[in-house]
Amino acid sequence: MEEDIDTPEELLAKQHRREKKDLQAKIQGMKNAVPKNDKKRRKQLTEDISKLEAELTKKQEEEVLQLRPTGDTQEAVNGVACLAVDDDQEKADERQPRVTKAQKRRDKKAAQEKERESRIAEAEVDNLQGVRHQEGLKLTQKLSQRQLQIKEIASDGHCMYRAVEDQLARRASVRLILSLKALRSRTAEHMRGHADDFLPFLTHPNTGDMYSTEDFEKYCNEVDHTAAWGGQLELRALTEVLKLPIEVIQADASDIKIGEEYDSAPITLVYMRHAYGLGEHYNSVERLKEPANEEDS
Repeated sequence: MEEDIDTPEELLAKQHRREKKDLQAKIQGMKNAVPKNDKKRRKQLTEDISKLEAELTKKQEEEVLQLRPTGDTQEAVNGVACLAVDDDQEKADERQPRVTKAQKRRDKKAAQEKERESRIAEAEVDNLQGVRHQEGLKLTQKLSQRQLQIKEIASDGHCMYRAVEDQLARRASVRLILSLKALRSRTAEHMRGHADDFLPFLTHPNTGDMYSTEDFEKYCNEVDHTAAWGGQLELRALTEVLKLPIEVIQADASDIKIGEEYDSAPITLVYMRHAYGLGEHYNSVERLKEPANEEDS
C-alpha cells in the first residue's frame, strides 16, 4: 500500500498546533509561578501572556504567507496591482463589476485588518525590548559571571527585608537567621538609637525640609510596623545590626557595597528599577542552576 505523504500545508498546520500547545504549557507554568493574591504581578502576567500570544500569531501568519505567496491573502496584501497584471483578467472583471468590486472591498478590508494586527504585534514585541526586559538581560549576564541567578521575592513592600531574610537563611550560622518582623523591628530600633547617623539624610519629598524629631519617630514606626519600602538608609542600619556587609547588584550602575568594615562574606541583593512594572524592587540571589536536559523535559 502506498503511504500517504503530508502536503506542505498539512505539515505547517501540524507544526502550528504543536507550537500553540507548547505555548499553552508555558503560559500555565507562568501562571503557577505567580501567587494568586499578588494582584500587581498577576496584572503584569496577563500583559506578558498577551505579548507571547501575539508574537506567535504573527509568526504563524507570516509562515502561511510564505508557503502560499500567490494565495488570496497575498492578493489582499498587494492590493489591486495583482489584478492589473493581465489585460484579459481586467476585461473579465469589467464583465462582472458587482462581484469584482465586492471582492475587492472584502480583500481591502481584510488587508487593512491584517496590517493593523501586525502593527499591534510589532508594538508588543518592541515593548519586550523595553527597559524592564533589557534590565533583566543585563542582570542575568552580570549574575551568571558569578555563577548566580535571581531568586524572586514577592513585591509586597517588604521585598528588601524578605531578600535579606532569604540570604540569611542560606548561611550555615543559625544565629543569624531572623524573621521579616525581627529584621524590621531591629532596623527601626537601631535607627532610633543612632538618630544622628540617619536623621540628617531624611527630607520631606514635597518641600525638601529636614525631618523633625517627631517626623523621624514616625518614620521609624513605619519601618517597624508597616510595609514601608526599604532603601539605602535601612540597608546601612541592617549592616550594623547584623555585623555583615551587604552588596547590591544593579543593571546600569556599579555594584554598591555597604558595611565594608565587616570582614565577612556579604549578603547579596539585586536592585531592579523596572521590575514588574512597579518600579523599584529588591530580589535575592541563589546559585546558578544547570539548564534542564531537553530529553528529561
